[in-house]
Amino acid sequence: MISESLKFCRYTTGWRFLWIFLLLPVCLSAQLSVPDIHTRSIVVDLHSDVLLQVLRGADISKKLTYGQVDLVRLREGGVDVQFFAIWPDPKKYLPDRMYHQSVYMISRLKTILAENPDKAELALSVPDIERIVAQGKLAACIGVEGGTAIENDLNKIDSLYQMGARYLGLTWNDSPPWATSGEDEYKLKDGEPKGLTDFGRQVIRRMNDLGMIVDLSHSGEQTFRDVIETTRKPVIASHSDVYALRHHYRNLKDWQIREIAKNGGVIGMNFYPEFLDHSYTDAIDKALEDGSARLDSMRQVFGTDYLGYRAYRSNFIKSIIDTLPTVARVVDHMDYIIGLVGDDYVAIGSDFDGITIAPKGLEDVSQLPNLTREMIKRGYSDKRIEKILGGNFLRVMRAQGN
Repeated sequence: MISESLKFCRYTTGWRFLWIFLLLPVCLSAQLSVPDIHTRSIVVDLHSDVLLQVLRGADISKKLTYGQVDLVRLREGGVDVQFFAIWPDPKKYLPDRMYHQSVYMISRLKTILAENPDKAELALSVPDIERIVAQGKLAACIGVEGGTAIENDLNKIDSLYQMGARYLGLTWNDSPPWATSGEDEYKLKDGEPKGLTDFGRQVIRRMNDLGMIVDLSHSGEQTFRDVIETTRKPVIASHSDVYALRHHYRNLKDWQIREIAKNGGVIGMNFYPEFLDHSYTDAIDKALEDGSARLDSMRQVFGTDYLGYRAYRSNFIKSIIDTLPTVARVVDHMDYIIGLVGDDYVAIGSDFDGITIAPKGLEDVSQLPNLTREMIKRGYSDKRIEKILGGNFLRVMRAQGN
């Protein structure tokens, strides 16, 4: 709507000079519609899987008609710092190509940055971020999702760090031999091994020594406990929500939220509707069951066109459910954490392009100012908003020595 208003303003002024004065308030309101505190803050998104779109052939230097993130929409959304997730698919690359695929994904990101030096630059530290943002560019950061990427080799942690990775998620839904994921712990029986092994503790200590942030999103509860006991530095949960508001093993229970606060870490709010509200999950389960035959047939029609089928499935879901959470539900999760431990431990971890559907009002990264609008609506102070949008995470990054 904003961009269309601006286009209209530019177009009509070509017709009659008088229209400049008549439409000037419309043009100005369009240009100033992003909240001032959003513009003044350093806005950080801790997790996006847009590199998966790149691997499928997307040119994210241009505004895409699909997906949720590209360099154009990042700018429109006022994002200053984007963590690009490096996720080697374990179904494709286990057991001995996970590290290789991680290196390849990092190289693809660096190629994009080299081809767009006026738009984005790799950031390795907080001073880097501050310098790049001051130049009006996106500070691109790297986070690795899944400890299987290091293939049980401490030296590969060092190598990933040297390539620019500044956090490592210990698990994805799968587990390395030395840590258990939330999904696996959810399935394991009582008495089966859980948590960090001795090697897992070595991983944490090596990351602490390097200044690589430990990311606990996807980690199981015992892994979480073991990390908190082992780490000497603040941790993050880059893209997780609140269990009390939505009972899901990917979300954080109150004791975990308190431990992260005690540790001085942060929690990045995940935008995935299934982690935000159980009513959405109930509705989508029924929708997918009712539409299973149609979706199966369309999967055959699209064949190898994964992006085409994914877009179709997402639009199909949108067309038949009316219980999609809104941007307000994301802030409900923020409110809960703030009420429990204060506002120093909340951040943003959208999971864009790792999720197939997003809340109303946060359909893609260009809509991120709506999150700030909702915080303003609820009476959040400028100081609180600034901390949530990026200040809290930058504190954690500084604490690593970066």
